[in-house]
Amino acid sequence: MILVTGAAGFIGANFVLDWLAQLDEPVVNLDKLTYAGNLQSLESLQGDARHAFVHGDIGDRSLVDALLAEHRPRAIVNFAAESHVDRSIHGPEDFIQTNVVGTFHLLEAVRAYWGGLEGAAKADFRFLHVSTDEVYGTLGAGDAPFTETTAYEPNSPYSASKAASDHLVRAYHHTYGLPVLTTNCSNNYGPYHFPEKLIPLMIVNALAGKPLPVYGDGMQIRDWLYVKDHCSAIRRVLEAGRPGETYNVGGWNEKPNIEIVNTVCALLDELSPRADGKPYAGQITYVKDRPGHDRRYAIDANKIHQELGWKPAETFETGIRKTVQWYLDNAAWVAAVQSGDYRNWIGKQYGATA
Repeated sequence: MILVTGAAGFIGANFVLDWLAQLDEPVVNLDKLTYAGNLQSLESLQGDARHAFVHGDIGDRSLVDALLAEHRPRAIVNFAAESHVDRSIHGPEDFIQTNVVGTFHLLEAVRAYWGGLEGAAKADFRFLHVSTDEVYGTLGAGDAPFTETTAYEPNSPYSASKAASDHLVRAYHHTYGLPVLTTNCSNNYGPYHFPEKLIPLMIVNALAGKPLPVYGDGMQIRDWLYVKDHCSAIRRVLEAGRPGETYNVGGWNEKPNIEIVNTVCALLDELSPRADGKPYAGQITYVKDRPGHDRRYAIDANKIHQELGWKPAETFETGIRKTVQWYLDNAAWVAAVQSGDYRNWIGKQYGATA
């Protein structure tokens, strides 16, 4: 049995689906169901005795204590986080509460639980904290990619809150001996991605005939990682990672945002052409750049490859084609999340381009 927090979100849901497809080990799923939490992503698990969903907050100490006492997990995978940079700029307090304070309360509960274990159960227990490459700051065009020893220089409230949570996790290992693992990943993409992020937003807006908003000159560079590759990396780190260590997880796919948008447009031209025959790229609209927008992220994923034998299975070309096709095949899921808090926020953020 493992406990997965934030498992109704994009990466968490993919992880649970992948975990249960690969292994036969039950999962307890703890999620607060904020705007980005979506149980529809886990609809295929309805009635599956291996998956137990609990609606709750990692900051609710009594709830987490009760779950740990009842289910006795051998490991915890912590995805729970506020995760969108733009949201953190406009409303940073939620990010501090969930990513910093929430992680602290979760660690305290886990420390107490782990302290009560004995023998092999205590020796084998793991707490895996899922983080981001954004904690490292930004890179220049000729700079070497981020490694696990790169100094933290977060530039947004989101990345600062994640950096703080990473430091707490590290401190609980060095101070209390808690057997922790940390992964810092690059930009994920794939099925069930909430359509405020670049790739799903481009797909959704393109199909709706709306402008495709691109920040600044569109030359911000990111490393792109197919979400199922990320899930396999987390499984491998949980299985064989050394307690106290950090592992960077990347896709070896550095690409500027505008290239991503043009690739999505070209795939849509092929797979779902516009009725008027015009290319989707004609909908691209450049908008004012995000405040403090990091210019480049790049992950050096050599450590996880050399120590644990992991590397991504998908190229960007194969992964992005699967992603676009998934959104075309799952219009009902997309329609269900394009309402309420999400739509209100998108309207405020992007205005007429939403």
